[in-house]
Amino acid sequence: MSADQPVVLVVEDEAAQREVLSYNLEAEGFRVARAENGEEALMLVAEEQPDIIVLDWMLPNVSGIEVCRQLKTRPETRGVPVIMLSARSEEVDKVRGLETGADDYVVKPYSVVELMARVRAQLRRTRPAAAGLRLEYEDIVLDAETHRVTRHGDSLKLGPTEFRLLSTFMEKPGRVWSREQLLDRVWGRDIYVDTRTVDVHIGRLRKALCQHGGGDPLRTVRGAGYALG
Repeated sequence: MSADQPVVLVVEDEAAQREVLSYNLEAEGFRVARAENGEEALMLVAEEQPDIIVLDWMLPNVSGIEVCRQLKTRPETRGVPVIMLSARSEEVDKVRGLETGADDYVVKPYSVVELMARVRAQLRRTRPAAAGLRLEYEDIVLDAETHRVTRHGDSLKLGPTEFRLLSTFMEKPGRVWSREQLLDRVWGRDIYVDTRTVDVHIGRLRKALCQHGGGDPLRTVRGAGYALG
């Protein structure tokens, strides 16, 4: 399982619906985390750090609306897109869902094909490299579809790990990533890798980025991690 696969958290209390959704998302190449109620969802968000959440409105105990409200008030989860699923088709309900912070609202029964398209649309906004898009930062261009990187128009030779590191940095220039966050995103949380391995690959990435000249665009933040720019 590739470490840079986007993680989708599916929050749905009906087992059959949850499995159908999970099956289709996995077939599309996503990693899927599952929760059957609001409390479990809030707990899993911290553990799994999902890239997107598909959230049912009608959940036992803590409703989907309340889960969404809590996620959107926390700085660390505010930017995670939420697609709300609901049997409520009234416009007033849709408005309420969107006002709570949901990024999209899908009425049940829904077309799985349409829902997959909406998931991809949200990901293009938040994880463009995972969606196969072209990223640019100053004189560096990364084409996620062809796995090519150029700087000043010169082609750069990057190993697969360095490519994933660079795409992570280029998706959020300026953001400081800790070694642990980079391990989760680039290597995957199922694999045990020492944090010093991150430093080794950062060194290789720096060397690759400067192979045709130009300054080092990566910044080391003492005690915190690394950032692009």
